[in-house]
Amino acid sequence: MTKPSVSILHYTAPPVIGGVEATIRDHARLLVRRGYPVVIIAGRGESWHPRLEMRLIPEADSVHPDVLRVTRALEQGIVLPAFNDLQDNLRTRLRHVLEGTEICFVHNVLSLHFNLPLTAAIYDLIDEGWPTRFVAWNHDLSWTDPAQRSKMHPGFPWDLLRQPREELTYIVVSEDRRRELARLLRIPDDSIRVIPPGVSLSAFFRLTSASRDLVEELSLLDLELLLLLPARITRLKNIELGIEVICVLRERGIDAWLIVTGPSDSHYPGEVAYAEELKELCREREVEEEVIFMYEHGPDPSTPLLLSDQVVNDLYQIADALFFPSRSEGFGIPMLEAGLARLPVFCSNIPPFHESAREHAHFFELDADPSAIADLIMEVMKEDLTYGLRQRVLQRYTWRGVMRELIEPLIDELT
Repeated sequence: MTKPSVSILHYTAPPVIGGVEATIRDHARLLVRRGYPVVIIAGRGESWHPRLEMRLIPEADSVHPDVLRVTRALEQGIVLPAFNDLQDNLRTRLRHVLEGTEICFVHNVLSLHFNLPLTAAIYDLIDEGWPTRFVAWNHDLSWTDPAQRSKMHPGFPWDLLRQPREELTYIVVSEDRRRELARLLRIPDDSIRVIPPGVSLSAFFRLTSASRDLVEELSLLDLELLLLLPARITRLKNIELGIEVICVLRERGIDAWLIVTGPSDSHYPGEVAYAEELKELCREREVEEEVIFMYEHGPDPSTPLLLSDQVVNDLYQIADALFFPSRSEGFGIPMLEAGLARLPVFCSNIPPFHESAREHAHFFELDADPSAIADLIMEVMKEDLTYGLRQRVLQRYTWRGVMRELIEPLIDELT
């Protein structure tokens, strides 16, 4: 099915640097990826994606010389004759660039006074029945901003920023902004939607392309609890205990996964057999998807995937905790790596781990019941404020989640 066309309108667009510009970049990137035809309309900017169309109107820029001259007069309560000329010009240009657009996200132009001729031109289109559905996406409000309030005056065109229009769909970026805008427009809170900005996890973590491909393939950023076991598959690593713990956690309603980074050692037939035993245990416990043996996820199924040090480092960045149940170790380097990555550590109670982690790890006995280990993990993670905030971000503030849960339903509703 053909996706509706979407335009995004603002004074400026990337590569101009700013919070709204960053939001526009991510909106456009995700919309294009999900198959929407996207046009950026701005005074300044450059296309940053081959399937993204850029339509520039120089007078849409808030710092265009003609716009600045009018804005400075408006801040003193004076409407220059040039205002009408700009308004007429922008209305004509908008008709041209909006041709064929079904939905237009208008960022801040309908709530800030930085280019009121552009604001007035959009309202002209609404008044004449232009078919595009306009979405007023409000990050900031001139009428309620103490730094801008003195520049607002009664009457036209300043009142455009505080007069509600039933033809508009109102969006704000937080609950506080929703209350603020509702008071300004004198409309019910629930007539305004909250769609927060998001974060791009792969960009934030600076994942390598190889890591990003694995993360996307396995949906590793959508999990409630991701435990990392960075080791080759040998019996000394006691990986079966990790499988049992994952089983218990999932029985308790926790979306818990375990990543085992290394392959078995082909020089030792017993270790190859151990890998098959682990996979059979996963089948028996019905956690085949939730226990990930990374060596199985290369481009060639017949060749084990060997992760680079950089990819393993990336996995430390996206994991929630280190799980290391070894029966025997010489020292315990993963403890040090987990410390640098700020991960909680759950590990077997053996002397080398005490030497490397001291009191900064959560120890369990080798013969401990998996239920007791699951209890330990749940108790620690529940009290970990950093983990709690991380989960809140993952659940509510990733761009993928914002697009899927909030923006696409909005588009569906408007079309």
